[in-house]
Amino acid sequence: MAGRVVYFNGEFIPELEARISIFDCALMFGDMVFEVTRTFNQKPFRLREHLDRLYASMRYAEIDCGLTVEQMDAATCETIERNLPALDGLDVQIMHDVTRGAQPIYEGIVKEGLAPIVSINVIPLVRHVGSLAEKYEKGTHLVITPQRSVPARYIDPKAKNRSRIYYKLAELQAVRMEEAAMPLLTDERGFITEGSGSNFFIARHGEILTPRPNDILRGVSRHACIELARGLGIPVREADIEPYDVREADEAWITSTPFSMIPVTRFNFQAVGDGKPGSIYRRLLTAWSDEVGVDIAAQAREYETLAKTWRP
Repeated sequence: MAGRVVYFNGEFIPELEARISIFDCALMFGDMVFEVTRTFNQKPFRLREHLDRLYASMRYAEIDCGLTVEQMDAATCETIERNLPALDGLDVQIMHDVTRGAQPIYEGIVKEGLAPIVSINVIPLVRHVGSLAEKYEKGTHLVITPQRSVPARYIDPKAKNRSRIYYKLAELQAVRMEEAAMPLLTDERGFITEGSGSNFFIARHGEILTPRPNDILRGVSRHACIELARGLGIPVREADIEPYDVREADEAWITSTPFSMIPVTRFNFQAVGDGKPGSIYRRLLTAWSDEVGVDIAAQAREYETLAKTWRP
């Protein structure tokens, strides 16, 4: 939008001018790694954890972007700083995209050349978070989809990459089952892995369980939730979780960078626990809000109202 700029291979250009070629490997193969971070009070939350994972993803994909992690950190902070006048005090999503560039056969018709492309953009979380405001109080409905997770031996989900059509297919299947439903994927054995961009937790008898970190993205928000729980003295265990276990759980929730935590109050068309956000979820959300200095659920309600008139 007017006033926002994007870091693009060492330069800052207007957001609407940030484009890559149709011959770039990102479009041709989904050959791109990325990260999504967010701010609280316009300060990045666990930025270095996100960048460390970005560089692990680049090593996995064998992409050398030409920047050290310290240089990427500095470029990120400068991108935020340059955009502050255009953000109206809003918190933002910070997106890092690193593409391999174009293949040599397209040399001469790709204006960016053949080297990897690094872009960093920020966009207010008004729509991302505002559209979910009601779910903080009423919860969401998760359904097991026919589309399963891709085993790590094919595409390792621990490397955050853009080859994610299986996530989109799972989302399409979920909304055909119920319009507002969100997908929950399973592995080849039928154990629960993750959502399409979220990590999954249940609580039972005072203990928190979350899927083993094998065929999943090891989320930064997942890690934050585990740390908060242990800080509150709540035991956390990584385990194989079956759909049966969710039906027997006292409560459940998902974590993801944009919304932090959202309770799961229905699973496969049945109530989870008493069908309301549980006490452990509420304790964790309060602790998270206290840590970042933002009432996370209240901000979502504020952004929901703002979204009615906001233009990105």
